[in-house]
Amino acid sequence: MSRTFKALSALLTYPTPALQAAIGEMQDAIGKEGILTGQTRRALNPLFEEIARGDIYDLQERYVLLFDRTRSLSLHLFEHVHGESRDRGQAMIDLQNLYREKGLEIGASELPDFVPLFLEFLSTRPLAEAYDLLGQPAHIFAALAERLRKRKSAYEAVFRALVALAKDKPQGAVVAAMLEGPDPDADDLVALDAAWEDEPVHFGPGALDSCKDGLITRIRAGRRPAPGMPANAPRPILPNR
Repeated sequence: MSRTFKALSALLTYPTPALQAAIGEMQDAIGKEGILTGQTRRALNPLFEEIARGDIYDLQERYVLLFDRTRSLSLHLFEHVHGESRDRGQAMIDLQNLYREKGLEIGASELPDFVPLFLEFLSTRPLAEAYDLLGQPAHIFAALAERLRKRKSAYEAVFRALVALAKDKPQGAVVAAMLEGPDPDADDLVALDAAWEDEPVHFGPGALDSCKDGLITRIRAGRRPAPGMPANAPRPILPNR
């Protein structure tokens, strides 16, 4: 079991006094396992410090503003892949089935694409398998890291660490296309409402365009539903069966 993945999972959960109390243990676990490079590991220190020493109510308010209120920073992976389309439901079922096949049962109230839960699952897998699975949504993590960088948020370091661990690295053009989508400030209520009302971008099987530029064009074209992904685009979160 990887304690690094468990620690990264915990860092992305809603702040509580229990999380604050566990910060030192989490830092030790990441250091002892040694799967993160020194630079990547040190980049997490500001977030560890903020959570350990911050006022719990301020930490909770910041978390809600970032991850619950801002659609472009959602911690639900399929929000960035399927939006509110009906494909999202099947993707949830497939991912839950993968968890079950590997021995992880989740509660009825838990959504399987929640990033902390996904990382908890990876913590139970052999590292080689975890790195491979992590590479599939790496483009999402890279986009989240960049959006958090713009906000000067210490949470950026968690997503940089996930990209660093992923076997397959994100394609720059795909990440750039994702970043062209709406990304309103959490205090801009009008823009936030508009972002939630936008038509989702759909990714899935059946693409007619085998060129990477086709995906980028569809994302840029007013966020209209895209019929599929090019052959060389990032793989879906689930492995091929």
